[in-house]
Amino acid sequence: MIISHKHKFIFFAVPKTATHAIREALREHTDENDWEQQVLFGQQYLPIPELASIGHGHISVTQLRPHISNEIWDTYFKFGFVRNPFDRFVSTCFFLNRKNPGFKNNAAALMKRALTFERFRQRILVKPYSELLTGDNGEVAVDFVGRYEDLQQSFDTVFERLNLPSANLPRKNVSEHAAYAEYYDDELKQAVGNFYEKDLRMFNYDFQSAPPTN
Repeated sequence: MIISHKHKFIFFAVPKTATHAIREALREHTDENDWEQQVLFGQQYLPIPELASIGHGHISVTQLRPHISNEIWDTYFKFGFVRNPFDRFVSTCFFLNRKNPGFKNNAAALMKRALTFERFRQRILVKPYSELLTGDNGEVAVDFVGRYEDLQQSFDTVFERLNLPSANLPRKNVSEHAAYAEYYDDELKQAVGNFYEKDLRMFNYDFQSAPPTN
């Protein structure tokens, strides 16, 4: 998460949507009075103890909202990015197993098994996007939702809205795997589709949604 008082924006860092590349681009325009929370590359925390104690930078709308004044919430540009849940799930599983050389040889079976564990389903890297970008009423609560599938275009839209000069996004923290569709059989497709049912509906995705262009 980045909260810029200088440029009046709130960036919700949604897992596995190029958040580190976007953070890096945003940092070029922030100053010492702006806030950031992230722990993977160095450690930075928001000056809000309840949120700092969460221990990661993927703060949700409902977690942040009680700590932000109505004036800031109503006037700052709030945005985040989403990704096809079927693609996101494969990327997440390969990232979590990046030090497990045997994972790729049995990826489908291990992904099916992982979804049977509630502890895995509750991991912040796995949680549905709809739980991060919606308010108490269950509706999307940010001003703009970009898409990983057209990342550069969405990024340019954000920077145009903020009146900042855009730049080409670098590739950061990329999971190494084949095209996501290659890992799915009907059983895994059903399991992932059920788990991310709200994301698929809310952000208009399906299994065949266009693959990333970046």
